[in-house]
Parts: sequence; C-alpha cells; structure tokens
Amino acid sequence: MPISGETINSTADQYKVTRLHKDNLGDLALLHTAVYGRLPVADHFPKKYNTAYTGLEYVGFIAYNADKIPVAFYGVIPCFIEYNGQPLLAAQSADTMTHPQHRFKGMFVELSNKTFDLCRELGIRLVFGFPNENSYHGAVNKLGWKMTEAMAYFVINIQTIPLSFLSTKAGWLRRLYKSYSLFILKRKLLPEKGVANSAMTEGFAGICRSKEFLFYKTYSDSLVMGFAGAKVWASIKQGIWIGDMENVSDKNFNTVITSLKRTARWLGIKQIQFHCSPGTELYRLFAAHFTAAISYPVLFQDFGSSIPLGKIKFTFSDIDIF
Repeated sequence: MPISGETINSTADQYKVTRLHKDNLGDLALLHTAVYGRLPVADHFPKKYNTAYTGLEYVGFIAYNADKIPVAFYGVIPCFIEYNGQPLLAAQSADTMTHPQHRFKGMFVELSNKTFDLCRELGIRLVFGFPNENSYHGAVNKLGWKMTEAMAYFVINIQTIPLSFLSTKAGWLRRLYKSYSLFILKRKLLPEKGVANSAMTEGFAGICRSKEFLFYKTYSDSLVMGFAGAKVWASIKQGIWIGDMENVSDKNFNTVITSLKRTARWLGIKQIQFHCSPGTELYRLFAAHFTAAISYPVLFQDFGSSIPLGKIKFTFSDIDIF
C-alpha cells in the first residue's frame, strides 16, 4: 500500500496514481474545474480533507495522465461513529471525479479499491456514502457496497419574491442582499457551530459531533438559528437546507416550521428542504405534516465494525455537501 506521495502504476500503465497529500491538494481544484466547469472556493479542498482531529488525513488517491494532468480522484473523509457511548473510526465516501476525456476506463473502481485498502491499513472499520444516481449502480454492482435504507426528503415551498436568486445577477446585488440577510437573521442566530446529533439522542448510532468535528465542519458555511426553544442547524444559499434540529417535539414543531417559513419569506427564499433517515423522531414529525420523497441511498463498506448497520442513522448535516 502506497504511503503519502508514493506513485504506483495504474491500469495498463496509462496513468500514475498517487495518494492525496498536502502538496497535491491544488490538483483537486484543477480536476474539479475540468469536471464541473467552475473553480471551487480556494480553501475548500484543503479544509475538507484536513481531518487531523481524527488522527488521519488525506485518505484518497489521484490519477495523472502522461502529461501529469490530474484526471481522476476518489477520497474519503475520516470521522467517528458513536454507538452506546463507544466511538468507531469510520469515513464518509466523498468526492468522486473523472475528467470528461478519461471516463469509462475503470479508474473509479481502481481508485475506490485502493482507497478501501488504505482504509483497512489505517484502521478505518466502516465507510459510508450517499451516492447520486450516476455512481449508485457502479458502487453496488462493481464495488459491493451494501444498502441499508434510503433517506427521506421533505420540501416546503414558500411564496415570496425570489430575492436570493435575483441577488446572483450582479455583484452589487449580492453585496446588498448579504447585508439585508444578515439584518434579517441577526436576532435568530445562536453562537454555535452545530447541534447535537438528533438520531443519537434516540439511541441510534451516528456521527459523533464533538467540538473538534463541528470546528472541522466549518469548511462549509452553515449557521444555527433559535426558534421556540429549538435549535435549527442550516445552510442558506438558494434555499434553506436544514441539516439537523435539536429540542424539537410535537409541542413546538409547528411553531418552529412557521418561524422558518417566515424567515424564508423575508429572505426571498422559495424553498426549505430537509433529508433524514426513516425511523427517527424528526422523520415522524416531518412526515406528519409533509409528503416524504425518496432521497439518497445509504451505503456501507464494512471492514469489521461492531455496529449493526441498521442502527446507524443520518440527517442532511452528516453529508459532506452540507
């Protein structure tokens, strides 16, 4: 198994594969631009793959062509999953990227298998992921991922003037909208980086949200709002994406949702979304008022964990895009 910086031969000697490390993180931005047609935020990947709080970082591999251009990448993000008070070293399947000119050459499977071997070597006992429809079949059919459930998806549509969307049309509008949104939100914001894992408070296994984990999660912008004694962890962009909620019950759920809808209306945001595992209390509360749709499949690679996979539950805040 290669160590950081070591290069090894790839399929048919067409590519060279190198483990992700601090000095080649910039190549992820180049590959991201080739795949998605836009540059990521400058410090996005350096922060996302800096998981030193777990004792591990840079778990993944980059493939290069003969011209030393990055053409494919697969990486996972180490974290801890806790069950019955015991933490387990795990990792979330994160970015999968292949340059448009180098697809259908088996690199997705090869880089995945190399990464899984590295996980075993590093003591990662469980890898979980939430694939989109483009990678689901490859993950299940070629790599042996096991699916335990599909998350549920709830949408709350808001009737409002689309100020958030209109603000993207010009720089001066973005600046004006940012000042306006801060004014709307300032009385609702709490000085916290996240909330307690709602699934774990019910006895399920889930990602351990330690102080160190919540600081790590600041690689992506989010905020915590307070309504009716409850806390709502959310990401606000073109919509309000609820990550998780704390201290929500039958007594205050309607009040919290009404307050969120009012906030969205003032912000000119036309949609509120929430994803969560079925069988949880938040699922029950949302399903009693809104229609559930099928969301991300939940997949696992189990390398000898002691946690029953069906006991592990997630909310949208647990997914790397939050």
